[in-house]
Amino acid sequence: MQYRIAAIEDLPDIVSIYNSTIAGRMVTADLEEISVESRLDWFHHHNEKRPLWVVEEDNHILGWISLEPFYGRAAYDKTVEVSIYLHEDTRGKGLGKDMLQFVLNQAEILDFKTVLGFVFGHNQPSIKLFERFGFTPWANMPKIAELDGVERDLIILGKRIRA
Repeated sequence: MQYRIAAIEDLPDIVSIYNSTIAGRMVTADLEEISVESRLDWFHHHNEKRPLWVVEEDNHILGWISLEPFYGRAAYDKTVEVSIYLHEDTRGKGLGKDMLQFVLNQAEILDFKTVLGFVFGHNQPSIKLFERFGFTPWANMPKIAELDGVERDLIILGKRIRA
């Protein structure tokens, strides 16, 4: 298994993995599948400071990780939001732990001080994953999302990785 910076040729797999999470209503607020074309700007927005990685084994992408700016203002430059998405065949097998540890190590190397994860309140597996790595709830936004007529909370989990 290896991590590498995503290439544009990976975007169809990245989008496919993302789309595979939509129907479950646990991970993303998108309600319909997205297209590769709709993610081109997002893909190109990633850079050396806020990368997009894929994790692969035998040339098969198992998942991806992105670091994105928080709130888009200069004062928040040392804070980053992490997103982790797994291929449906790899979920529940411990890969999320490896990926979160990888991204925490990279965030420190990239000189970030704070890492945030935005997780639906009903997504207990993801909340437990983040808590296992020392993330704590920093904000609860009650009933901020509506998924198939059900209002859902958004929890912001945070961790300071350096002073």
